[in-house]
Amino acid sequence: MESDPRSPDFFECKQCGDCCNGYGGTFITEKDVAAIAGFIGEDPRGFIEKYCTLSGGKPVLAQGSNGYCIFWDRLCLIHPVKPRMCREWPFIESVLTDIRNWKIMGRMCPGISTDVQDHALRSYLTKLLIERNESSP
Repeated sequence: MESDPRSPDFFECKQCGDCCNGYGGTFITEKDVAAIAGFIGEDPRGFIEKYCTLSGGKPVLAQGSNGYCIFWDRLCLIHPVKPRMCREWPFIESVLTDIRNWKIMGRMCPGISTDVQDHALRSYLTKLLIERNESSP
């Protein structure tokens, strides 16, 4: 039986914040806006203007002057309600569509094991992609 790549054999979050640093943009949905705004006690109607920038017309969480997400301060300040992209890291769309990106991201994320066998990762990612597609509206 193969290991689940979410196990410490494949990925174990080190809470280093490296995934919260640098522009790439964490896109957020209306559901994310409502959850985060409620969690931090803000009005959802002004949340995007106050805490986001737009990328391609869609809201992304803003970055502070230090280059980190504005909700990062040595730990994620919105962890219980963090956006889907953050919850799914490192099993994000770019990895699901091309497993070579796993090794690329592994050079930036100390929690990603880069000695993962391609067939084990491909098998899991294929299953995950099918599950996500089946659960999408």
